[in-house]
Amino acid sequence: MGRLFGTDGVRGRANVDLTPELALAVAVAAAHTLAETDKSHPPLAVVGRDTRASGEMLEAAVVAGLTSAGANVVRVGVLPTPAVAFLTAEIKADLGVMLSASHNPMPDNGIKLFAAGGHKLPDEIEMRIEEAVKANATTAWKRPIGAGVGRVNDLLDGADHYVQHLVGTVPHRLDGIKVVVDCANGAAADVAPVAYREAGAEVIAIHAEPDGLNINDECGSNHIDALRAAVVEHGAHLGIAHDGDADRCVAVTADGDEVDGDQVMAILALAMRDAGELTQDTLVATVMSNLGLRLAMSEHGIRLVETKVGDRYVLEELRASGLALGGEQSGHIVLPAYATTGDGVLTGLHLMARMAATGTSLAELAAVVTKLPQVLINVPVGDRTVGAAAPAVRAEVERAEVELGETGRVLLRPSGTEPLVRVMVEAATEDTAREVAERIAEQVRTASPVA
Repeated sequence: MGRLFGTDGVRGRANVDLTPELALAVAVAAAHTLAETDKSHPPLAVVGRDTRASGEMLEAAVVAGLTSAGANVVRVGVLPTPAVAFLTAEIKADLGVMLSASHNPMPDNGIKLFAAGGHKLPDEIEMRIEEAVKANATTAWKRPIGAGVGRVNDLLDGADHYVQHLVGTVPHRLDGIKVVVDCANGAAADVAPVAYREAGAEVIAIHAEPDGLNINDECGSNHIDALRAAVVEHGAHLGIAHDGDADRCVAVTADGDEVDGDQVMAILALAMRDAGELTQDTLVATVMSNLGLRLAMSEHGIRLVETKVGDRYVLEELRASGLALGGEQSGHIVLPAYATTGDGVLTGLHLMARMAATGTSLAELAAVVTKLPQVLINVPVGDRTVGAAAPAVRAEVERAEVELGETGRVLLRPSGTEPLVRVMVEAATEDTAREVAERIAEQVRTASPVA
């Protein structure tokens, strides 16, 4: 078994990589590990899932594992990942489990874990769970019997509580806004249209008929062509696309132009700054955010703090520094005042609230960021560490940085899971970005050729 936990839980092909046996073992290890800190009561766990057919199988395995370890379980059914995090905090559970592979294709699935309060598990807790699973320690723990076995209950109104919470955060009614929402045939299919309508918007929902097999199938935040067409067809003010577990939000303008996570963050940062809610006038983003975001924020007196790639690192920085807004270019946006993790529906509500409050179109709001052309080349290598650190590679990177000056940047990073080195270059023109990226990529290939 390789590394179990990635940057966003355990993920793989359902029933091949992520089997019921593995799901059960992770659940047992999580229950025991988290219960070690407080043994005064049986641990309580919230379990939710997205619409994948394999979620039914894995939910059964997770519930069996938790209850066999003595944990009581509250099943909340199909709900977005941030809803499971919210309900974990709301009912004061010790653990939250979300079964989802987010934006991945339907055959994949995953296990996302939340600690008490709805926060993602710290690395050290994940490592302890992983070590227990790998050591097969789940068979060594004493199993409770009789009344010690965990019980299972269903929370039937979890979606209502979640929607009420979301709508209650909106700083301005959405009356007069017409929106098309692409629910990715996923976990947002019910709650997103309801939340947007209750906040006052006129809603047209597409890809909101999940059948267990069609999640993310040419729809959602990774496939926005259908959303573009629907917005234009219906004369909507904007479109919003979520992914399979609804922790992402990307948008399109009335003309069908994409508004990515960088632009959404800029819009929200200015709105929060104007309302006195942007702590330390600071935004948190990852190194993959476009240089145009940094330049725009600097122009408006907002500091940008960068983290490694992954929303967990954005979350860590937000919590450590007590900041109020962060996110990723992909559309994971975190508003810690209202959510403990990225929440696509919450983001959509606040994006439309800014439009309603200012009477400004999404295209005008998004124009605050002038995105620089960005070229990304994934270079196969024999050794990703050598490929990224070779003297000739570093020399080429330094040459490029001098050449680009303040009008561009270079990001070179080895993949965390594949034999690849990722070369990303931003420049004033796409031709320049591509030419510089190809030069660096060639040095990487030479430094560590594939055997």
